[in-house]
Amino acid sequence: MSDRRTTAVNERVAASHLLGTVQAPAFVDGETSYVQRPVVDLLDIPGGKRDRQLLAGAKVTVYEDLHGWSFVQSALDGYVGYVLSSALNQIWRPTHRIVTRSTHAYRDANMKSADLHRLSLGAEVPVESIDGEFADTPLGYIPSSHLRPCSEFETDTIAIAARLLGTPYLWGGNSADGIDCSGLVQMAHRLCGLPCPADSDQQQAAMGMSVDDAPQKGDLFFWPGHVALVADPQRIIHANAHHMAVSYEPIKDALERIGPVTAHKRL
Repeated sequence: MSDRRTTAVNERVAASHLLGTVQAPAFVDGETSYVQRPVVDLLDIPGGKRDRQLLAGAKVTVYEDLHGWSFVQSALDGYVGYVLSSALNQIWRPTHRIVTRSTHAYRDANMKSADLHRLSLGAEVPVESIDGEFADTPLGYIPSSHLRPCSEFETDTIAIAARLLGTPYLWGGNSADGIDCSGLVQMAHRLCGLPCPADSDQQQAAMGMSVDDAPQKGDLFFWPGHVALVADPQRIIHANAHHMAVSYEPIKDALERIGPVTAHKRL
């Protein structure tokens, strides 16, 4: 049975590459677009519940625009859902990524000017020019020290996750304003240029090799419906509902509280 989360089909249309594998009234190639807002919810149905979130610059394929709602599939992890069509822009071509926990986009190339948007770690924007210490983008002027080219990746997943320490826990969240366990794991790996699915069960199935030796930095611990990164041999870092935030926790305490892991994976 196909996974609803990653199968681009609804009761009206389906992605053309699914022809012969699913039933749909119409099959379409879709059009490429990009998220042009700081963060948007990816919903299960128009106006429905949040499954995940997409950050500024996220590339999607749009298969349908129905009454102001676009049925899309994320290029990052294949997740499908609905976003407001007004949140998308076909012209954007992101060039740079936010590498600080968050930043502001200002009206002018001046830190004392009005701030227009708050952007999360991992958001991507087209940089049109550099004006002194600020980059000119469609969302406003962003401190250039907070940006790196999209082609540049980091190497330390734990250092990335640690930038989000204290971020409030948010079910389905993917940003510095709120994030969940799998969102944190995906952020840490995406900024290192490593493929990573969106949800914890998908991550457990797709990532790394199972090991049964002592935990090492960068390992992944899985429980039913939960995932954590091993920060060091004694601690994990995870977005969790117990602390309602991204936090460090001793491995011993986590095992006593949650129970034994169902999988220990290493990339």
